[in-house]
Amino acid sequence: MNTLIQKYNIPGPRYTSYPTVPYWDEKTFSREKWISSFRQSFEESNSAEGISLYIHLPFCESLCTFCACHKHITKRKEVADPYIATVLKEWDLYLEQVSSVPLIREIHLGGGTPTFFSPKALEQLITGLLKKAQKHPDYEFSFEGHPNNTTKEHLLQLYNLGFTRVSFGVQDYNPTVQKAIHRVQPFEQVAKVTRWAREIGYTSISHDLVFGLPFQTKENVIHTINKTKELQPDRISFYSYAHVPWVKGVGQRGFNENDLPKNEDKRKLYEIGKALFVEMGYQEIGMDHFALPTDSLYKASIQQKLHRNFMGYTAHKTQLMIGLGMSSISDSWYGFAQNVKTVKEYEALVNDGILPVFRGHILTQDDLVMRQHILNIMCHFTTSWETPALEIKDVELHLLKLRELVKDGLVQVHDTSLKVPEKARPFVRNICMAFDKKLHEKQPDTQLFSMTI
Repeated sequence: MNTLIQKYNIPGPRYTSYPTVPYWDEKTFSREKWISSFRQSFEESNSAEGISLYIHLPFCESLCTFCACHKHITKRKEVADPYIATVLKEWDLYLEQVSSVPLIREIHLGGGTPTFFSPKALEQLITGLLKKAQKHPDYEFSFEGHPNNTTKEHLLQLYNLGFTRVSFGVQDYNPTVQKAIHRVQPFEQVAKVTRWAREIGYTSISHDLVFGLPFQTKENVIHTINKTKELQPDRISFYSYAHVPWVKGVGQRGFNENDLPKNEDKRKLYEIGKALFVEMGYQEIGMDHFALPTDSLYKASIQQKLHRNFMGYTAHKTQLMIGLGMSSISDSWYGFAQNVKTVKEYEALVNDGILPVFRGHILTQDDLVMRQHILNIMCHFTTSWETPALEIKDVELHLLKLRELVKDGLVQVHDTSLKVPEKARPFVRNICMAFDKKLHEKQPDTQLFSMTI
């Protein structure tokens, strides 16, 4: 396995979308084309499966040096109300484009730090969004909570608004690691907010852990997971630290790169963690995720309903996901659109009555086919091109790029299908890269992506 990790641990996309953002055709994209794509998707999907809303709440009081998210660092709480008002205005701009009432299947509050906002501000946001919409009968609302500033009032307020899922960013419990990533939070604080959520009635509590952090050792990972075991969250995300300082600049240069575990040492941290999670009764879901058999993510996996988008793995598929807020990405299935990346520019455009998208991509028919295959591999570890709707042009060229992976036992190819064996799950991104036509047509001149393993 170590030899294979050295062989395949190369820069590659995480495939929360296809085409990946660096390969969007921005020259032919326009705001008008995006609106047309949005309308088409809304008409096709709203009345049945409903739509998803992702709201990006970008403010953080301090900078975590492991974070690759778009954020705005400030301690000034007075920025909250104008931002909430702008998000609601952006929502109105979308509502102007449709004639029927939106049916909301999912809402997810991400960041940044959603709990930077007061419970009252979050209530204004959610009630404002739902004022001109209806909840889907099977709706699911979730948010990301920072253990250090999530209060019982936050949890109660959001629960009363329909939120039943919360994810807490833990990362690692070792003080040296926490200091290096500028995210100091004691276990006792995580335990307190987890207990509060459970007592209030949240049905799915997730802890986000990260491996590959600076100074992180085997002992650190074991200690963190043993402490996690005491709290028994319903889900665990166990992410590989994506070191991309060329993208995020100074935020990820708060430590020396020699302090990071690399290659097989980093992968061993994951394998140790996976073994402990399985021993604790969790099931591996897709990549990087584990869930108890009682959780909706596990049930979706068993029922072959698991979906993946810019929010990661979800238990429900919605064709249309609207991203509201600074830097948010929307997905109509037929197209992607990203909002501008600064609060100032975002608020200025929306207050002028302009949808704040600045780039995107309208998918071709070929894009749609390859997107579905990559999605199948990421969610179900298998795909088939037997039906005309999923027929792959020049399939032999893609299979040729899988030749080494087949030889190494990492993928099984049949006449019109392929399957990823369980032992090969660490290499799923490499398998998807064989179907990434955009990547093949234009290899990057500089490193765009983090390492695949």
